[in-house]
Amino acid sequence: MSELPKSYTAFDRSVEGAAAFDRTDELRSYRDRFHIPRKESGEPVVYLTGNSLGLQPDTAREAVNEVLDDWATFGVGGHFRAKHAWMPYHEYLTSATAAIVGAKHSEVVVMNSLTVNLHLLMASFYRPEGKRTKILIENHAFPSDRYAVRSHIEWHGLNADDELIIAGKSNNLDILPETKIESILEEFADEIALVLIGGVNYYSGQLFDMPRITRAAHAVGAKVGFDLAHGAGNVELKLHDWDVDFASWCSYKYLNAGPGGPSGVYIHERHSQSKMGRLAGWWGHDKSSRFEMPDAFEPISNAESWQMSNPPILSLAGLRASLMIFSEVGIASLRAKSLKLTAYLAHLIEHDLSEDIHIITPSNPSRRGAQLSLRVLPRSTSSPPDSPSRGRRIFEHLEAAGVICDWREPDIIRLAPVPLYNSFGDAWLFAEHLKKACTRIV
Repeated sequence: MSELPKSYTAFDRSVEGAAAFDRTDELRSYRDRFHIPRKESGEPVVYLTGNSLGLQPDTAREAVNEVLDDWATFGVGGHFRAKHAWMPYHEYLTSATAAIVGAKHSEVVVMNSLTVNLHLLMASFYRPEGKRTKILIENHAFPSDRYAVRSHIEWHGLNADDELIIAGKSNNLDILPETKIESILEEFADEIALVLIGGVNYYSGQLFDMPRITRAAHAVGAKVGFDLAHGAGNVELKLHDWDVDFASWCSYKYLNAGPGGPSGVYIHERHSQSKMGRLAGWWGHDKSSRFEMPDAFEPISNAESWQMSNPPILSLAGLRASLMIFSEVGIASLRAKSLKLTAYLAHLIEHDLSEDIHIITPSNPSRRGAQLSLRVLPRSTSSPPDSPSRGRRIFEHLEAAGVICDWREPDIIRLAPVPLYNSFGDAWLFAEHLKKACTRIV
């Protein structure tokens, strides 16, 4: 996990300073590779919600149209005769995907959607037996993760209130120290079957120390997986080297695949090459005999064996377009800019708005990705009880001004300065709009 260079701690807060940073940004040309929404005036919005939906790459339409054209031209023959044949289409994404998450090619596959994949993975990795029946997740885990783990516990005939441990819930912690996770693992050492953590927490933006959590979980005999919806394409990952058992992520946030874009899966090679149980489907069957339609399932000897159905080519096309950009830039270069850009934005907020805004995201750059979660502090207690909170009203003011971020109940504004297409000018404009909103809304 990278530390922020000391030279980044003293920023010129003027608009000229932002412009100077943009002129020296080695990735500045990539901003032009994305379609930035515009206001009615024609000016680009300040788009800081790539942690919810990434912007469209300028090559996405071409990639999708290629599939449509080949479908029109070849019909079913497109499986073999298309420019990028559909039969192996998901394999075109393997190399770039493996590089983004730090895995071997044999350990990744793109398929389904995120929660579907978490269910499939838990079907393999959550096998309660004897005393080892509990699942450990973090406070403020994404709701879909909470629903999924509870349903798996109940599927096995167990009581989710007894078997689900939520680290940090009793104190309602925004930031969860790894020491808390380690202490729970030690306390329930022979009872925890699975640890499932959001590698970058969607609510706070906290980047967890994944290798540390993995070591602690394995030390007590538990399996460990990560939901990397806010990690893939955002921070540097080394899943294979960290010895993570499994992970999954969506592709429509930092990976810019488009709304509902397909999910990625990582499974350590020791599991995919074993006889571990999995929910089978024909696309996970050995490729050499798949079309012989045998009665018995013979899994592919890599992560692809968790596939169930043939892949959605139109959805994969948008992701392929974006991954080509990631392959050009490299996650290390993106992370380097992200560290500087996020620190710059945090500095602008903290310097001028400390009485109005508390950033709950860790201040240590190595403990966060390209996200800041802002808690708006109240100034007055005289507002009518049914009126929106000050934070909500400030968020709506920003939205009306063409500043696109997002709101999370009860009191958090989330923003993501994405290094592929956000500029230092965007960060400066956001801070200016936020200052005006905080002055006007009390």
